[in-house]
Amino acid sequence: MSFILTSPAFASGHEIPVDHTCDAGDVSPPLSWSGVPAGTKCFALIVDDPDAPDPAAPKMTWVHWVLYNLPADAAHLPEAVDQEDLPDGTLEGKNDWKRTGYGGPCPPIGRHRYFFKLYALDTALPDLKQPTKVALEKAMEGHILAKTELVGLYQKTRTDD
Repeated sequence: MSFILTSPAFASGHEIPVDHTCDAGDVSPPLSWSGVPAGTKCFALIVDDPDAPDPAAPKMTWVHWVLYNLPADAAHLPEAVDQEDLPDGTLEGKNDWKRTGYGGPCPPIGRHRYFFKLYALDTALPDLKQPTKVALEKAMEGHILAKTELVGLYQKTRTDD
């Protein structure tokens, strides 16, 4: 069985519902995973947008969410999960808004891709004190058993007169 990440809110390659963006509720979508590799001790989740600020001329990857040390027996995250509802032992990193927690799609222009990347790790990581994506990726080096991703799309609807 393959390691798979899914969401009942959107299929991979399809639009992320507005409730999960800055244009509405800005709440995290529900996520589920299966096919966990043997030897998995925990998971890490990174959500980012490689199309920032403009998909026609991207200049950076904007980080929306960083979680790590999700326990090996976890198989989902509920919609609108916040810090106190995360599985026991889960630690948070900082997104590009310089805060922890989920920050939904909020593209200034064009249709962006949002990569929800889930990593199965062979060890629990030490407390990295709210790491950035780069610091977490460095800490994960040599410990990734498998990676799966779910890609959502979003473009703001302009209602300007």
